Amino acid sequence: MSLVLDIEFLTGVCRAARGPADPTPDWPPQPDRVFSALVASWAGRGEKTGERAALEWLERQAPPLVQASAAAARTTVEVFVPPNDQRASSAAKTYLKIMPERRPRQPRRFPITRPDSPSIAFVWSDEPDAGTLAALDALARDVPYLGHSSSLVRCRFRLGVAARDAQPARRRVYPGRLRELERAHAAKPVRPMISPGAAVAPAAPTTPVSPLDWLVLEIVGGDAPDIRAAPILCRGLRRSIMAGYDRIGSAGAIPSAISGHEADGAPTTDDHVALVPMSFAGFPHADGRLMGFALVPPRGAALDALPGFVEAFGAVAPFDPALERRVLTLAASKGLAPLRLAPAEAIRPRSLSPAPYTAEAQVWASVTPMVLDRHLKRHDDAEIRALVAEACSRAGLPRPDPDRIAVGKHTAVEGAAPASPPARGPGWLRWRTPPALATRWLTHAVIDFGTPVAGPVLLGAGRFHGLGLFRGLDR
Repeated sequence: MSLVLDIEFLTGVCRAARGPADPTPDWPPQPDRVFSALVASWAGRGEKTGERAALEWLERQAPPLVQASAAAARTTVEVFVPPNDQRASSAAKTYLKIMPERRPRQPRRFPITRPDSPSIAFVWSDEPDAGTLAALDALARDVPYLGHSSSLVRCRFRLGVAARDAQPARRRVYPGRLRELERAHAAKPVRPMISPGAAVAPAAPTTPVSPLDWLVLEIVGGDAPDIRAAPILCRGLRRSIMAGYDRIGSAGAIPSAISGHEADGAPTTDDHVALVPMSFAGFPHADGRLMGFALVPPRGAALDALPGFVEAFGAVAPFDPALERRVLTLAASKGLAPLRLAPAEAIRPRSLSPAPYTAEAQVWASVTPMVLDRHLKRHDDAEIRALVAEACSRAGLPRPDPDRIAVGKHTAVEGAAPASPPARGPGWLRWRTPPALATRWLTHAVIDFGTPVAGPVLLGAGRFHGLGLFRGLDR
C-alpha cells in the first residue's frame, strides 16, 4: 500500500500563489507547501519528538504523485492594503502611520483558484510503519489552512493506492528541509523567508496531449514580436523541433507529420502538424498581442504518438528549474532578446486556451488572414469567396455556400490585425509570410457553414505556418 494524504478545501477555492514575485495561482498545491503546513502543525503541537521523526521520514521519500481536478483561476484585481507592521523608530511620523487615516497602502494581488473538485490527494509510494502513519495523521488533522489563511482545509493521512489520473509533482521536499524551515523561522519569526522546494524535472512535455489537444507554448521571456511576424516564427519553431530529431540521432527519420515532407523531400499530401500563433484576440478590450504558439496535430492524431516527438522536444527544450518547466528558445531578430517558450500549465490565460478554436460552432471568423490557394484572376469578392469555399473542402470541412461567406481586409474578431495595412502604412504593418507565399492574396473571412462544425478550422496555403486560423463566433 502507498501513503495517501487527502486534502479537502472547505470553501471550494484555493488561495495560494507560486511566490511573492510570481502571482500565478499555485494549483495543484505542491508537496513543499504541504510539508510546510505539516511543520507548522508540528510546531503548534509542541514539537514532539515522535512527530519530528515522522516528518524526517516523509522528507526522505521520493516525490509524490498528485491527484487533482482541473481548475479555473478567478479574475483578480490589484488592491491596496496597509502593511502588517511598522518598523520601530523615534520619529513621530512613523507612529502617526499607525492611525487609520495615515496608514500607507501597498499593492497586493490575491490569486484564487476554483477547482472542479475541492478534494486532492498526494500519494507517496512507500508505506510507513504504524507509528509514523499515526504521527503524520495527527499532524494533518491539525492543519487549518493551505496557502492563505482563508484557504481552509481538512486533511488526513491513510493507506491506499494512486488513481490512474495522478500526475507527478512539480516540486519536492528533500532531506534537511525540516531544518531549513526551522532556520528560516528562527531568523525571522514573524514573516520568515521560505524558499520553494526543489523542482522536479519532467521526462516529457508537461502538457498532456490527446487527439484533439494542442501543445500550447506560452511566451515566458524574451521580446515578443508583433503578431504579423508570427508566420516566420512558426517556421522557426518547426525547424527547432526538427533539429531536436537531429540531436537524438533521428535526423533521417523525421515523420512527415512533423516535417511536412516525404522521405524524398517532396511535400506530403497528408495533413501534418500545424503551428499557429495564440494571441489576445476575441475578447473585450483585446489588443492582438502575441501570447504564445500551439502545435496542432492532424485530426485523429496525437503529438505524443508521433515517433520521436517527445524525445526531440525534450532535446531542444531543456528543463528550467526556476520556471519548473521545459523552455524552448527561438532566435530573435537583431536587437531583440531571444523568445523563450514553455508548455502552458493547466491554469492559463484564456488567450492560451484551444477551446475557442476546437469547439463546435456554425460561424467561424479568421484570427489570422488566410492565404488563397492560387493567384486571383478577376480580383473580385465572388472569386475570393469561391476560393475560400474550395479551401474548406480541401481541409476536409463541409463546403459552405459562397453566398454565406464574407471576405475583406478587416476581421470580425476583436483585436485581430487586418489582412493588409492602410495606404502608405509602415512596413511592419504587413504580414511577414514565407517567401513561397509572398505574392499570394491575404484575406480575412467569416464563414457560415449552415450547421455546427467542430474545429480546428485552418484554411489556405499558409495554414501550417500560422495563417488561416479561425475561431468560432457563436460561443
